[in-house]
Amino acid sequence: MHERPRNWRPGRQSSDPARTVVFEVLMDVEVNGAYANIALPRAIRSARLNRQDAAYATNLAYGTLRMQGRWDAILAHCMDRPDVDPEVRVLLRMGTHQLLELRTPPHAAIHETVMLARNEVGTGSSGFINAVLRRVSERTPKQWQDQLKKDHGKVNTVGFLSDWFSHPKWIVRALSESLRAHGRTHKDLLSVLRAHNEPAAVALVARDIPVEELRADIGRGHMDSTPGHLVDTAVLLEGGDPGRVFAVKDGYAGVQDEGSQLVARTFAAAPIDGPDGAWLDMCSGPGGKTATLAALNPKATIFANELHEHRLDLVANSVGPWSDRVNLRLGDGREIGAEEPQRYDRVLIDAPCTGIGALRRRPESRWNKEAADAFDLVKLQLSLLESGWDALRSGGVLGYSTCSPYLAETTQVMETFLAGRDDAILLDANEIATGESVMDIEGEGPYLQLWPDQHKSDSMFLALIKKR
Repeated sequence: MHERPRNWRPGRQSSDPARTVVFEVLMDVEVNGAYANIALPRAIRSARLNRQDAAYATNLAYGTLRMQGRWDAILAHCMDRPDVDPEVRVLLRMGTHQLLELRTPPHAAIHETVMLARNEVGTGSSGFINAVLRRVSERTPKQWQDQLKKDHGKVNTVGFLSDWFSHPKWIVRALSESLRAHGRTHKDLLSVLRAHNEPAAVALVARDIPVEELRADIGRGHMDSTPGHLVDTAVLLEGGDPGRVFAVKDGYAGVQDEGSQLVARTFAAAPIDGPDGAWLDMCSGPGGKTATLAALNPKATIFANELHEHRLDLVANSVGPWSDRVNLRLGDGREIGAEEPQRYDRVLIDAPCTGIGALRRRPESRWNKEAADAFDLVKLQLSLLESGWDALRSGGVLGYSTCSPYLAETTQVMETFLAGRDDAILLDANEIATGESVMDIEGEGPYLQLWPDQHKSDSMFLALIKKR
């Protein structure tokens, strides 16, 4: 039996339990900075939603977060006061998403949102919410699109693209600059923005199990799957909980984006001179790449370093089947080069970054980042590169990866690091990645840059550098 809303009173009509869960999760994200991918499953379990209600709650929660920039721009036309309480703002976004994206009949969307407002916020705001949502419902999505075009004068302005595709302006600019640098066009910008607003499939990696057996295992759990788009070790789960898959429980498969899988495989396949037994994963948490690397080369010993103890615990959980070949190391990656010079045959730096390449899977993250965040990150990234280079022996290979296409923390970091460095040979990561992929990686230049529209993956970046 579902728990009653916290403001429930005898004689009150109860809110829809799925919408109540969504409201509580979105408030947690809005006010407390919670991560939706953690808060939502927990709330669904706590409310004991059935499968249908859970699916609806997931769709409404992620969709509202993903499109809140568009909804805020539209709501600004429907309110006579710009500042509203967070509870009211969240309810208006939820109602607008139901009206314009889910195409819920207006009477149902408005009624349910007003009822939720009465039970969760109080009757004082319900009349305002009712009036605003009625104004929203008076126009079709196409008419609202035309209104936003009119607001900005031109279709292709950063302001319109930001409002309509629900991305902060700085991310629109960053994507545009990166696409041009990698040989793509303004048309491709629209394609990437659309791709960011499409839910990402849950990708599994077959690490120590044939991919056919993994798909059969998924089928035994009464779930459906399809082959991956990018690598032959990937399986895409079509609904269901990956934690119910026996191979995932046992650690022989795991949840890992296809782009992340390809980065690990490309790094492991890069040619080196001499021995190839000591690999350093400098920023290993939460352990997905570490486990994949361990499975790729049974002869290598992986040294998994992590700054934070709780993230190192996640690495330990991920690498269970290979624990005899994975040495866990708690420490600051910036100090490894001085402490262990010339020790490692391969060094992977999966660097902390803005993470704007994973907007499909983390819809709220676009609202929690600023362009200025990259300034401090770039300093950290360069420090990690210097340390990793000192820890790498001559003839070995260093891989630098980010889950971001932002030039400030990808190619520009590499240009700064490589300037005047005579002992570095930049390898063609695109060519090596194509050999590890089931598709031709259509990139320009030596750097691997993946895109959600082309590769159906996060926008992973990878540079490979060989030490003379």
